[in-house]
Amino acid sequence: MLSPEEWNALYLSAKVAVCATLFCLPFAIALAWLLARYEFKGKFIAEALLQMPMVLPPVVLGYLLLILFGANGWIGQLLNHFGIQLAFNWKGAVLASMIVAFPLMVQPIRLSFQMINQQLEQVAGSLGASPQRVFYSISLPLALPGILIGSILCFSRSLGEFGATITFVGNIPDETRTIPIAIYSLIQQPEGEQAAMRLVTLSLVVAFGALVANYWIMQKYQRKLGG
Repeated sequence: MLSPEEWNALYLSAKVAVCATLFCLPFAIALAWLLARYEFKGKFIAEALLQMPMVLPPVVLGYLLLILFGANGWIGQLLNHFGIQLAFNWKGAVLASMIVAFPLMVQPIRLSFQMINQQLEQVAGSLGASPQRVFYSISLPLALPGILIGSILCFSRSLGEFGATITFVGNIPDETRTIPIAIYSLIQQPEGEQAAMRLVTLSLVVAFGALVANYWIMQKYQRKLGG
């Protein structure tokens, strides 16, 4: 059985991961569509910026977020006028998870758009369908496997986010102490190994479940293409 502190860490991690996934989704779909279908000047710069969170140390990302969105940051000061504070609360953890996990969501969606037979879209357009209707009725449904896979990857990565989160929002019980931060805290405490092992086991189960779901979607999609 999990202790109340461990349940709080699980609940907070799930809340952060769900919010990060939902907030990332529309932007990921838009950017994936843009990268998959259009060539433009500076595209390589956009792709490099997209991949940047995957190669930068997470602590660097957290520090940059703290500079920009902290109480003294220029974006943070602007948000404070609207009563929005991101540093050192769970909303900041959502932002950190979004930035770290965003590239993992974009890539599968982009591949799905690239694999769509564009003749289907052209035929629909020739029959009088508007570009918006073609996108929502043909392109988006056909890209659904990539959207699901990207969402699973984003959710899983958000659950495991540690470096950027602890740098940007700290380690505050019931506010920013997600599962990875709770594990880190427990292994620093005397006799905290047993509780840490419970959370580690829980993390392994969730990660394995996400990979199984990812594999199942891929297999189903490949069978559909083969049929």
